[in-house]
Amino acid sequence: MKPIIGAHISASGGLYKAFENAKNIGADAMQIFGSSPQQWSVRLPKEEDVKKFKQGHKESGHIPVFLHASYLANLASVSEITRANALQSLTGHLKIADLISAQGLIFHIGSASAAKALATEAQVSAKEDAMNLVVEGCQKILKSVPGKTQLILENSSAAGAKLGATASEVGQILKKIKSERAKVCFDTAHAFASGYDLRNAHALKTTLADFDIIIGLKYLKLIHANDSKVELNAKRDRHEHIGLGKIGLSGFEAIVDFAKKNNIDLILETPDLESRQKDIEILKKIRDQK
Repeated sequence: MKPIIGAHISASGGLYKAFENAKNIGADAMQIFGSSPQQWSVRLPKEEDVKKFKQGHKESGHIPVFLHASYLANLASVSEITRANALQSLTGHLKIADLISAQGLIFHIGSASAAKALATEAQVSAKEDAMNLVVEGCQKILKSVPGKTQLILENSSAAGAKLGATASEVGQILKKIKSERAKVCFDTAHAFASGYDLRNAHALKTTLADFDIIIGLKYLKLIHANDSKVELNAKRDRHEHIGLGKIGLSGFEAIVDFAKKNNIDLILETPDLESRQKDIEILKKIRDQK
């Protein structure tokens, strides 16, 4: 079965307008912001807008739809105020995902920033504490928004004190949440920056074998298909257009082949909307010639 290839799409002017924007660049799946990604407050869509969105979704042939959470949310923060804001924000975004029948809400796991200045042994303890805070937050969010809509954890680039850079960290959090609604988004640029080689079929097989053993491929909901401006293990989050970065076309040939074999959707988050259409075309060409 062919993997569905889409992209992060602008929903400016109304969530339902994203379908037209997706169609215009050839995206057969889409990721959108349900509310502002730069604010704590969450504005739920009006009933009329939800109806328009669902009508647009129907007319699109029910393409896969994912929401991305606010960039501000950090469930791992040592600040109770920050965690409370993150909890409120993520709960609100998941409610939007549920209202519009999106498949799930993708969010960044968070940062154990307080661990940076501590000694090595204390850092380990602080990171474990931070991961437990994420688990607790996720459980509260899922309880607050019952239903089938999924809460999707995204792996990180290992920049600073970000959590979720390794399969081990993501797996620990996922298993402690203990919910079938908790899933994983694998971001290729983040994985590459955190030390996972994806530049050819052999490297990808090794990386995903580790992922499967520790987490389980059944939890992998989608792939953020992004090339990387930075070198392997650079620990910096810098997305690049497909084939122009350090992962390269050989890597994405292997990634698309894996997605095809495992029926996993691909969502692009490459730098700008205009060039993203070309990235979609490249991935579709790879998909269709294999």
